[in-house]
Amino acid sequence: MQTFRSPRVLIVEDEILVSMLIEDMVCDCGGQVVGPAATFEQAIALALEEDLDLAILDVNVAGLVVYPVVDILRHRGIPFIFVTGYDPSVVPERYRHARVLLKPFSHETFGETFDAALSERVGALAIS
Repeated sequence: MQTFRSPRVLIVEDEILVSMLIEDMVCDCGGQVVGPAATFEQAIALALEEDLDLAILDVNVAGLVVYPVVDILRHRGIPFIFVTGYDPSVVPERYRHARVLLKPFSHETFGETFDAALSERVGALAIS
C-alpha cells in the first residue's frame, strides 16, 4: 500500500519577504518546504543532498545566477520553476522550456504553475 506524502519543494530566494510569501504559497498548495536557501552555496547543497519533488528558484541569488543549481536539478530529473523580477528573456536558451513566474505573481498563478510542474514530475515518474 502506497502512502501519500506532501511534495518536497526547494525554495531558493534571497529576499526574506518574498521567500516567506513563496513558503506560504507552497504550504497552501500542499507542499513541504525544503530550505529555504538564501545563498548560492545553500542552494547547491540542498539541490545535491535533499529528496526533492520540485524547486522554485529566483534567477538571481545575491548577485549570482542560479543556473548551476538548475543543472543539478535537471540531472536528477527534478522539475523547477524560475521566479524573477526581470524580463523572461534573461533566461538562457537552454532553459527556455522552464516555467517562469514573473514577480509580482498572484496566488492563483502560483498555484496553477505549481500544480503543472508537479504533474510533470508525477508523469515522469510514471514513465520510469
